Amino acid sequence: MSSSAARAIDPAPDVTLERLKEIGAAFARRDVDAIVNSFAPDGVFRNARGPDVHGKSYTGHAEIRSYFEPLFKASPDVTWTHTAEYIVGNRAVTEWLRSATINGVKQEWLGCDLYTFRNGMIVLKDTYIKVVG
Repeated sequence: MSSSAARAIDPAPDVTLERLKEIGAAFARRDVDAIVNSFAPDGVFRNARGPDVHGKSYTGHAEIRSYFEPLFKASPDVTWTHTAEYIVGNRAVTEWLRSATINGVKQEWLGCDLYTFRNGMIVLKDTYIKVVG
């Protein structure tokens, strides 16, 4: 079988660098609709902070929206600046610097997201941060 024929039957990748950059751009715009719609309907966002070692999980579009809408209202200047992106199979990692003003105090920290994708959609976004202080 020729290499061009093999490529023709290979499945599309679950995630591409272009897709990661689209998701990063949605966060940079604080575009809740685009963020939520980048998740599969059964997708899970695990926040770094929460009641147990896994942080707090938000499953499905409504729960994920319930986290990001109040965040952007409470901290309209929040930004994530990507410093690196990696992809291996259906998994991806983004490293970033987050800046925000929370209760009048400017805060910055480094973090990363560990992603699992299915057909270009996020099925798991697991967030980790450096704790400052």
